[in-house]
Amino acid sequence: MKQWVKGFLFAIVGVLFLVGCSTDAPGSSNTTSSENQGTEDATLKVGFSISTLNNPFFVTLNEGAEAEAAKHGIEITTVDAQNDPSKQANDIEDLIQQGVQVLLINPADSEAITSSIKAANDAGIPVITVDRNAEGGEVVAHIASDNIAGGEMAGAFIIEQLGGAGKVVELEGIPGSSAARERGEGFNNSITNETGIEVVARQSADFDRAQGLTVMENILQSNREIDAIFAHNDEMALGAIVALESAGIEDVLVVGFDATDDAVKAVEDGKMAATVAQKPEAIGVQAIQIAIEVNEGNTVEEFIPVELELVQ
Repeated sequence: MKQWVKGFLFAIVGVLFLVGCSTDAPGSSNTTSSENQGTEDATLKVGFSISTLNNPFFVTLNEGAEAEAAKHGIEITTVDAQNDPSKQANDIEDLIQQGVQVLLINPADSEAITSSIKAANDAGIPVITVDRNAEGGEVVAHIASDNIAGGEMAGAFIIEQLGGAGKVVELEGIPGSSAARERGEGFNNSITNETGIEVVARQSADFDRAQGLTVMENILQSNREIDAIFAHNDEMALGAIVALESAGIEDVLVVGFDATDDAVKAVEDGKMAATVAQKPEAIGVQAIQIAIEVNEGNTVEEFIPVELELVQ
């Protein structure tokens, strides 16, 4: 009997010893289920390098992308280049190191971004450009409005409103950006054969409202006889309006580009004549949808246009 009790006690001690040596919490398993592992691996990781978040247009574009990403359970990491090509290059290098599977890029400079796109190509990461294109590297798709058509739309409106004659100022965007180059090209396509239209000043204000104000103030110091202004984006147009008001100059036709909330209100209030409406939220949504298609190995169109309209 004593031997039986002793054996029973030894058995209990052995069981308790084995339980105490386990490093897993009660109810847990020390093997990862294939189902859970598969779910983790299936999460698409998208990196988004955006030129600047100090511009309402790109804020809205990013919001569209992030909302669509959340809808599909996609992990998106957005980095702000602050309009600095060098910072954008470093940001993209970090995203590559983080192991993103698809890279969305809104270039600060269309030429300078080439080396970063090639780095992504070398890492086997597909690249999609949004709003602004790139001059080099392999890009699987470009999603944007037709900036040339938008510039032509703005030019045609100004010609019509001025009756084919007048002095015009063109406020250009960031030098080297595809948006500035294409919007300027479209605008000048429209006015080239209009002998009555004279461009009295053409200067960059970097897509920035404060710069638009300063540049326009400087232009007005040497030339106050202006009939119209075409700005490559609304921020510069809104800055120019402040310069005109400060100088006491009225009846100048101001046309912007992007149809931001502030610009649309300015049109409604009669301070701006018109703005070419892009749809930044739609661009962001499309970028994520195309990222999904690319990640699944599907073929996509090289250029995916987002429609424009004139708000007046």
